[in-house]
Amino acid sequence: MPLAVPSHRREGPDASTSVAVRLADFVLRRPAAVFPVPVLEQARYLLLDTLGIAIAAGPMEAGRIARDTATLLYGSADPLHSARMLFDGRRASMAGAAYATATQIDNLDGHDGYSPTKGHIGVAVVPALAALAEALPDLSGAEALASLVVGYEVAGRAGIALHATVSDYHTSGAWNALGVAALAARLRRLSDEQFREALGIAEYHGPRSQMMREIATPTMLHDGSGIGALIGLSAAVLAERGFTGAPAITVEEPEVADHWQDLGAFWQVLHQYVKPYPICRWAHAAIDATRGLVLAHHLAPSEISLVEVNSFHYAATLFDGMPDTTSKAQYSLRFAVATFIMHGRIGLEHISGSGLEDAAVADMLSRVRVVESERHSVRFPAGRWADVTISTTDGRVLASGDVHARGGPEAPLIPAEIEAKYMEFATPVLGQGRAMAIRDAVLSLADPDSRFSDLSVLLYDPPLVSMILQRPAW
Repeated sequence: MPLAVPSHRREGPDASTSVAVRLADFVLRRPAAVFPVPVLEQARYLLLDTLGIAIAAGPMEAGRIARDTATLLYGSADPLHSARMLFDGRRASMAGAAYATATQIDNLDGHDGYSPTKGHIGVAVVPALAALAEALPDLSGAEALASLVVGYEVAGRAGIALHATVSDYHTSGAWNALGVAALAARLRRLSDEQFREALGIAEYHGPRSQMMREIATPTMLHDGSGIGALIGLSAAVLAERGFTGAPAITVEEPEVADHWQDLGAFWQVLHQYVKPYPICRWAHAAIDATRGLVLAHHLAPSEISLVEVNSFHYAATLFDGMPDTTSKAQYSLRFAVATFIMHGRIGLEHISGSGLEDAAVADMLSRVRVVESERHSVRFPAGRWADVTISTTDGRVLASGDVHARGGPEAPLIPAEIEAKYMEFATPVLGQGRAMAIRDAVLSLADPDSRFSDLSVLLYDPPLVSMILQRPAW
């Protein structure tokens, strides 16, 4: 899809070198054909993984509430500003549809993330792409992927810049709103000036919500990404109609310029992690360290008398007891470790419904101890590290050594693992046929003649009632 060339540019002595101008060149004018092939290929897998979580999260209470609320509060009859909600079919405004799906994904903590941001991008930019594509029937697969990459690259740098310049630890919605605004600016062909205003509006209205409040008391608020998506798309439409809000200080302040210097050279998309478990990433190193010991020594749960976890500060602050809600289960380290020991995996059934009343897991949880290790804390956020020692009933003491969480560039999941994870999450809700069709359409988006509509026709209809009834009412 051709991109508009604006009629005029920002003027001033630094116009040729400023971050704002270079960013506009990257977002608005870089053709999909010049994006590196590995970058677009990775974008396919991030899209597939995020859609899998969106599908699985559909029957959950948080997603149902968000979709119902979008129809009540965020509706639109304008075909250029409305969209169907994913796997629901009802229509809302573009911003409302993106809000609903992002909130839905945000409440099943199995989506991708980027360690330097301490948060998540795909949860907001994938719903935004789907909402915007409703009004773009000729959108090519390559342009859809390039636009998705734009969202990742802008959001990631905005997140790093925010964390570097403020004292509070804010949720992802505070900065992934800028990635959504950038994606929307590209697909809606905003001018340089409109794009700059959109970033400023998105940053100003982005939810500066405190992440550690949610860690202390887990709820459906989760990581603020639903509101981030709502704000990002709203900001683009406001700017398109003449509303002003620039500058975005996480983009244009001199003190953050270094965070934008590698735009278009270093591709953050290639450094996202894909989660093996639907649990907060902070717990993954401990789970993986435990997994390694259990598998290497063929340990049965009855052989384990004590599990001692050393990890970084934030991991040690995760919910400590036996969770009574899915939100608490996803923000728990001890529960996650105990669940893996008992079941050899962590699935949706373990963090919801009867899984929250599993007496065997509760008993194992009582044998798990977690403490902060300064050695691991200083490595955060660049890394998520832990080490685990398991004491056995026959007197052995087994040590894992330092372990980094799987799924990121340090230990990436291979494509077959990502596809298998997607099918595990999507099939029970959609059925194997539709789940496979979506998988194949996503992975074909980089083909020369592909259209995003080949995928989108599969994304909006609700699951068959018979399939939904097979899932627990979370």
